Amino acid sequence: MAVLDINEIRDILPHRYPMLLVDRIIELEAERIVGIKCVTQNEPFFQGHFPGFPVMPGVLIVEALAQTAGVLVLKHVEDRHRKLVLLASITSAKFRRPVVPGDVLRLEMKILKRKASVAVMAGTATVDGLVVAEAEMMCKLADKEEAEALP
Repeated sequence: MAVLDINEIRDILPHRYPMLLVDRIIELEAERIVGIKCVTQNEPFFQGHFPGFPVMPGVLIVEALAQTAGVLVLKHVEDRHRKLVLLASITSAKFRRPVVPGDVLRLEMKILKRKASVAVMAGTATVDGLVVAEAEMMCKLADKEEAEALP
């Protein structure tokens, strides 16, 4: 019952394995989006984080929230294949519980403020209805050519 499946997400986001961290979008509105990440034992980061006690790194949970936000920002941009959504800032990031293999992350992002090329968004990651992480972030919509020219 996905609004967007993995193929449609790959058509919107430039990320690829192992850095694509959104498996499907289940809700999509003008100012809000909900994505899903199925966390499996085969995730490459579990090999070293941590042997014997696999925990998804918090920074990757925030990245999954940011990618979900990227889908929301890029979905309605006509020339999105020439654009990138760059993470400009992360504030108020909090990690409440570990995310382990077998968990299904629900990634909800809401737009708080939007200008032409900048959006401030707030998000929450949950597993089975329990908050595992939350963050506020600012994303900037940039031309790929402009971003590739940065040092």
